[in-house]
Amino acid sequence: MSRIADCFKKQKARNRCALVPYITAGDPHPDYTVEFMHTLVEAGADLIELGVPFSDPMADGPVIQSAHERALCHRVGLHKTLEMVMEFRRNDQDTPIVLMGYLNPVERMGYASFAAAAREAGIDGVLTVDQPPEEGKELFHLLEEEALDPIFLLAPTTKPARLDRICAHARGYVYYVSLKGVTGADTLDIHDVAERMGLIREHCKLPVGVGFGIKDADTAAKMARVADAVIVGSALVKLIEKNVDEPQQIAPALRARLTAMRSAMDEARATESKMEGMIR
Repeated sequence: MSRIADCFKKQKARNRCALVPYITAGDPHPDYTVEFMHTLVEAGADLIELGVPFSDPMADGPVIQSAHERALCHRVGLHKTLEMVMEFRRNDQDTPIVLMGYLNPVERMGYASFAAAAREAGIDGVLTVDQPPEEGKELFHLLEEEALDPIFLLAPTTKPARLDRICAHARGYVYYVSLKGVTGADTLDIHDVAERMGLIREHCKLPVGVGFGIKDADTAAKMARVADAVIVGSALVKLIEKNVDEPQQIAPALRARLTAMRSAMDEARATESKMEGMIR
């Protein structure tokens, strides 16, 4: 069983919603990334999405775009990102790591070389935003050979037939983009997300993570009631940006924000279970 599958199996057994933070590798400086990753785990992260810096992150809003730019200023790319994961693995062999980024750096490295290097580094899953399942047969085959899970995005506008196609290729979990827009956007509609969860689960047996628009403990708790995982990115990257001139303040800020989310999510699940027990 993969680390990702094992993670979700354990969370389900404990009636817990997985907490999945995102940070960009190398932001604000490559010396801090591994420390931040360990901090996230200590604060309650069950899985980490690590962004690969890219010059044109089309699905990301201005907050994460700026993070990519800060990392690129230090010449952090795919190779350096994999080195960071290898360093993280020296002290953590359990937490699943998913690379999140764009296809161009993977193509430049070469699909076979990338898949082998990712597995050797300790990566568990790969989410390439601009790689649709219809065009990724070669890459997905190589990922499967290296026991790496291809992760896919689902949109609010994804039709049932396309849900079937995407979920046929997906492994590990699927990532539901909870709103029409880029990362960090507003107007998250909790009721709409809950309704879409029902449709997605009719077509996909994998765990469903929800991201985009989750900013604080309150929204994380609401999502924890309907999702298998809560994915938070821009809210954490904003903390990094806010403290870019005092990087020693970043780890404590990340810890505080994620701990609050973890507590709120656990409380929401416990309350939900208690109410269901009373109804029975």
